[in-house]
Amino acid sequence: MDYVIIVAGGKGLRMGSDIPKQFLPVGGRPVLMRTIERFREYSAHLTIILVLPKAQQAYWQELCAAYAFTVDYLMADGGETRFHSVQNGLALIPDDARGVVGVHDGVRPFPSIDVIRRCYDVARTSKAVVPVVPVVETLRHVVEGTKPRGDYRLVQTPQCFDIQLLKAANRQPYNDAFTDDASVVEAFGSGITLVEGNRENIKLTTPFDLKIAEVLT
Repeated sequence: MDYVIIVAGGKGLRMGSDIPKQFLPVGGRPVLMRTIERFREYSAHLTIILVLPKAQQAYWQELCAAYAFTVDYLMADGGETRFHSVQNGLALIPDDARGVVGVHDGVRPFPSIDVIRRCYDVARTSKAVVPVVPVVETLRHVVEGTKPRGDYRLVQTPQCFDIQLLKAANRQPYNDAFTDDASVVEAFGSGITLVEGNRENIKLTTPFDLKIAEVLT
């Protein structure tokens, strides 16, 4: 059985909003609903685990009622960091489970179905997969100067892993260097396979991102 852990713990500070960014409307529906629906569209059999801070869960339930949102999912409590939130999500997956688990940002509502499928399919053999897109702008290091953009990629989600690998990697002590799930798995000693992502799969962080999202819906 395959799973996806959708992590949504943002406060919306860079959005300049009192409402957490995952709950802001895009095309008339909250961002988080669009994200969950995209994974249900990918597979009717995927087990969806939503990780939300306890303080946001009541408001989320109100939104679900208001929008008649009925997609089935399991709920886990958000943790102190993303690493701990993913740990809480993994705890809902049986210890003897076999298959692939994806980890996805709740404020990335536009992963293409092809990209989701590619990540899960490749992870069945490669064990750890990250979708990426090329850097199209020139990069400049503030100390060392201009860097060749062809040497870099922008990292997206869903990042997909063999379930047993991610469970084992997340038993490591927390480290500030854990910026995403791939970095956790790499610290555990596993290599990462890169696959092609899709440019539209942006992370909604600023008001400008919301304007782009309205165009994409």
